[in-house]
Amino acid sequence: MSDSISNFITIVRNAYRSRKATCSGRHSKLHRSIAQILKSEGYVKDVGEETDSDGHPRISVTLKYVDEIPALTGIQRWSKPGRRLYYGYDEIPRVLGGLGVGILTTSQGIMPDREARRRKLGGEMICTVW
Repeated sequence: MSDSISNFITIVRNAYRSRKATCSGRHSKLHRSIAQILKSEGYVKDVGEETDSDGHPRISVTLKYVDEIPALTGIQRWSKPGRRLYYGYDEIPRVLGGLGVGILTTSQGIMPDREARRRKLGGEMICTVW
């Protein structure tokens, strides 16, 4: 597996499509930060940590549904290992005209696009969520 971020995003997307209550992926600080942003923006209900049967840490994501409709309707990997996309704070694209959220890595950590614009920080666009 060469792109763990794409793998984590795909796990969340597939869990929503199959109407599961929870999903879990490999643990890393980056995955944890992405999941925390999804929680703070209201796309998932809860984020936790667990261990599998071999003792390896995993991130557990409790999915959120509103009247049996997924709160997260789309999530897409933006910057890929073969093509990195960097933006200045004034060039960060708006997701669905501001209805969605872009997740960026900046010099001050991983944050949503609105906060990066407010702090005047540019960075690499990891993914977009709507």
